[in-house]
Amino acid sequence: QVQLVESGGGLVQAGGSLRLSCAASGRRFTTYSMGWFRQAPGKEREYVGRIAWSDSSTDYPDAVKGRFTISRDNAKNMVYLQMNSLKPDDTAVYYCAAAYFGTRWDYWGQGTQVTVSS
Repeated sequence: QVQLVESGGGLVQAGGSLRLSCAASGRRFTTYSMGWFRQAPGKEREYVGRIAWSDSSTDYPDAVKGRFTISRDNAKNMVYLQMNSLKPDDTAVYYCAAAYFGTRWDYWGQGTQVTVSS
């Protein structure tokens, strides 16, 4: 199993940047693909991107492609979400998730709030 704790959320103006961190505890971090999701009030949870366990390849939906970057530090059991050119529509609670060998997103953090003001 793995436990996940997000940090780094906050209030930022439109056009600004923010970096979220996710600390993973437990063994075998390198066997987990790591993902980021977000949920705005009244909306369903939305996929933001992922970084693969195998080769650290990344994938992003069109809504954030070119603005968001996911990276991981396997030595520190950390995954990051760098968010640039933020928009008010990016306002949401952001969640880190882990999928064992990239199968199912079975493990979730508690979330961190990101608010982008216009």
